[in-house]
Amino acid sequence: MMPAGRTPLRAREAGFSMLEVLVSILIMVVGMLGFIGLQARAQVAEVEAYQRGQALILVQDMVDRLNTNRKAALCYTVTSQSPSITLGTGYAGTPTCTASVGTTATRAVASNDLVEWNNALLGTTETLGGNPVGTILGARGCVTYDAATLQYRVAVAWQGLVPTVAPTVASAAATCGLNQYGNDAQRREVSASLMIAVLN
Repeated sequence: MMPAGRTPLRAREAGFSMLEVLVSILIMVVGMLGFIGLQARAQVAEVEAYQRGQALILVQDMVDRLNTNRKAALCYTVTSQSPSITLGTGYAGTPTCTASVGTTATRAVASNDLVEWNNALLGTTETLGGNPVGTILGARGCVTYDAATLQYRVAVAWQGLVPTVAPTVASAAATCGLNQYGNDAQRREVSASLMIAVLN
């Protein structure tokens, strides 16, 4: 028999109090909000990585084209033309070789390479239902030549999703697409250098 005025131990521990339930819900909500924020950052990082990967492929594509057609290498230096141009976003013409190097055949190959690279920068090479889907955001391509070092610099610039550090901080030569994306901290650029010796 139990003394009067005392509740059985089982009756006092029978359930959760309302306060415990509210604290549990609050902890779950905070955790879920943190997970949602992490998911959003992961998606931005994934898009940035995809664009960088595509840009690297485009840079290597042009390096291979230039390396294959060495006799007409000067045809590829589109950014040295007057006025200076970049292929890809914002370019409306048809790129052609204007340099008087190589043969008619090698210049024709160079012109074709420039057209194909321009199309790749615009994303027209990958389509879904007739619409281009493989593009990098605001992709621009540059090929420059430094006569002093005999080096060609192939670069692809695009617009990033979030501001980071301007490419010119790391390299003063990283000027492809400069002032084309608003805040320069949102401009991204990858490049490769190629040296073609002049053999006599």
